[in-house]
Amino acid sequence: MAKKRFAVKIHIKKGDTVMVTEGAHKGKKGRVLEVYPKKYRALVEGVNLVHKHQKPTNDKPGGIVKIEAPVHISNLMLIDPKTGEPTRVGRKLVDGKLVRYSKKSGEIIK
Repeated sequence: MAKKRFAVKIHIKKGDTVMVTEGAHKGKKGRVLEVYPKKYRALVEGVNLVHKHQKPTNDKPGGIVKIEAPVHISNLMLIDPKTGEPTRVGRKLVDGKLVRYSKKSGEIIK
C-alpha cells in the first residue's frame, strides 16, 4: 500500500526576499531563485554555498566552483516589503482571489 502524502501550502515563492532563521547561515538575507515544493526546500541566492567539482565542457572551464544548495523552507522567513523585517505570511480572500499578506504590517505581498 502506497504512502498517502498531503499537500502543504508553501509561504515562499520564486523572487521573494527571505531571511534564514536557523542553522549555520542564520541572519543571512537573499532572493529565492527556485522552490522545490515536493522536497519542501528552496534555493536562496548567496546562502548555503557548497563546493562542486566540475568537469570542463565546451562552454565552461573545469575546477572547483561554489554553488547554492537548497535550504529547508521551515528555516526561511519572508521579508516584509513595507518594514524590511522578517514576518509571518497569511492568506486572505481579496476580490475573490486568495492573496498572501504580511502578518506584521497587514500589507498584501505581490
